[in-house]
Amino acid sequence: MTRYYATDPTEVRLSVSAIVRRYPRAPEILLMRRADNAHWGLPGGYVEPGESVMVATEREIREETGYEIEVGRLVGIYSDPKTQVIEYEDRRRVQAINLCFEAVAGECGEMTTPEETLEIGFFDATSLPEPFVPIHEVRVRDARAVSEEVQLR
Repeated sequence: MTRYYATDPTEVRLSVSAIVRRYPRAPEILLMRRADNAHWGLPGGYVEPGESVMVATEREIREETGYEIEVGRLVGIYSDPKTQVIEYEDRRRVQAINLCFEAVAGECGEMTTPEETLEIGFFDATSLPEPFVPIHEVRVRDARAVSEEVQLR
């Protein structure tokens, strides 16, 4: 099972995530329930070699939820090893440096990684489902803030 707030990272990877709404500033955000630990959280994942962060964000959201998105502003950059080290079942401990974007949902097709996603849904950003991925909570709070300033955490 995936464990958050691990220590002693063995690798560093660049990841992306998105706060996806049906329309700009809508109160509901798109969440996925992860297959590896049954926690709800933001869709996203690791940037692959040769990808831009924009392409990676679009790909990850499409794979995990089926939604095409229009990527918007950068919400924040999350890199603090106190909160960004994840331990996976294979005992790898990855410090995930995450770029979190806002996005607007477009057409919904088929998800292509159903083994990663148990279910998806739009939820009010002020009332997140439980259990929720703890390292994603701050990203949701930052996206709800009215500040246009990119958060560095």
